[in-house]
Amino acid sequence: MTPLARTLVPALLTLTALPLWAEAPASCQARSAATVTPVVELYTSEGCNSCPPADRWLSKLKADSSTVALAFHVDYWDRLGWKDRFASATYTQRQAAQQASNGARFSYTPQVVVDGADRKDWSDLSTPPTAARSPAAAVALTLTRDGERFSALVQPLASTAKAGSAPLRLAAYWAVTEQGHVTAVKAGENQGVTLKHDFVVREYQQVAAWAADATVPTTLQFSPSTAADAAHPRQVNLVVVDAATGRPLQALKLGC
Repeated sequence: MTPLARTLVPALLTLTALPLWAEAPASCQARSAATVTPVVELYTSEGCNSCPPADRWLSKLKADSSTVALAFHVDYWDRLGWKDRFASATYTQRQAAQQASNGARFSYTPQVVVDGADRKDWSDLSTPPTAARSPAAAVALTLTRDGERFSALVQPLASTAKAGSAPLRLAAYWAVTEQGHVTAVKAGENQGVTLKHDFVVREYQQVAAWAADATVPTTLQFSPSTAADAAHPRQVNLVVVDAATGRPLQALKLGC
């Protein structure tokens, strides 16, 4: 081998070991259906021994791509023997604030709220709610991911507006959820039990109310602070609500 060849071969081997392309930022998009997407909220805690059946019930919604499911772990059980690693005072505050509109007289776990209404009969529901039984949507959503930035186009539908009525006031919230979490509980009411959780809310951000206009869509922006974890598939959810009642008007999720 010539001196020149002895110089070039190691260099060529080094070059071929390098990637030949750079991975582009992840991007994807979803659009809402013509009907209202069902929104199911579960208020739960790892310290509550009546919560695991509700956790399992919620997990069944993994087979239903038409529903937005959210498991809010509250923190008021944390002082009773076991600290829930997913619990947040923010979720406790949300549960209390929703009493004004969902029909509940007090906060409790497990609490299931379907489309903004308290459902104490959740365990009797033969099947989870589906979009097939939902009314026509008053709002259309387009949700787009570009890298770690999410944007939503919120478009009130003119066909649902009444002539001469005041502009609808909307509000919204973003929620980042994760699947497939497992916890071996070592104290409290569930001591010795291994719990499995899906749709765990890891991040929650409210969007202040605004006056909606059917002729002018609104753009919302969101950048999660929760890093994606391949072991726990992530979804970014947006729920748009009637600012006056808090009831969901439309919802959308992205799992890419």
